[in-house]
Amino acid sequence: MDKYIIATIKNWNIKQFNKSRYKKSKNWFLISNPKKLSLSYLKSIEPKYIFFPHWSKKVSSKIINNYQCICFHETDLPYGRGGSPIQNLIKRNHKKTFITALKMTNILDAGPIYLKRKLSLEGSAQEIFERASKKIFKMIEIIIKKKIKPEIQKGKVVKFKRRKKKDSVLAKNAKSLKELYNHIRMLDAESYPSAFVKYGNLKIEFKNAKIIKKKIYAKANIKIN
Repeated sequence: MDKYIIATIKNWNIKQFNKSRYKKSKNWFLISNPKKLSLSYLKSIEPKYIFFPHWSKKVSSKIINNYQCICFHETDLPYGRGGSPIQNLIKRNHKKTFITALKMTNILDAGPIYLKRKLSLEGSAQEIFERASKKIFKMIEIIIKKKIKPEIQKGKVVKFKRRKKKDSVLAKNAKSLKELYNHIRMLDAESYPSAFVKYGNLKIEFKNAKIIKKKIYAKANIKIN
């Protein structure tokens, strides 16, 4: 019987795995520690597919070349290749996007595509990722059951740059409340650097933002640097 691996480092995907039927199956394996993703471990399982929902780590070319690796990218590829897709989309004022399931190759986000599913970009980054996780696990089922063959990407390639921690600082001269709100919510997720401002030796981080009557209400955490 075929065996499968889900490799993810994000809690929302781990929780989704634990809620699924895969948890009790002897044919499904979860890798949540990057150190465990080794050729020796994979050889002990010999999976038909390795699924990577939100791995965010470089995968060895030896693994990519020897196993069928499928990752999930939250843009309508080839638009939006590269890092921080959700943040880059919100920054560009997109209201919705697609989750693209694609075969991993040695060129980032350039592999052939299995299928796509629509994804709303409303709410905080945490809410978006949890919403995406549910869809990704359904996509995994479809790929396996329908034995989908990937097709080469078509269209104009647009690349995104991976955001850095310094990019989380709030702009001093924001153009609108909507811009500030988007900046806070797109970083409001577990394990992500929160939107912040510096005031003297203080660092003020913002979460749970809402716009109410032309004002932004948010939770502020104050730290001394």
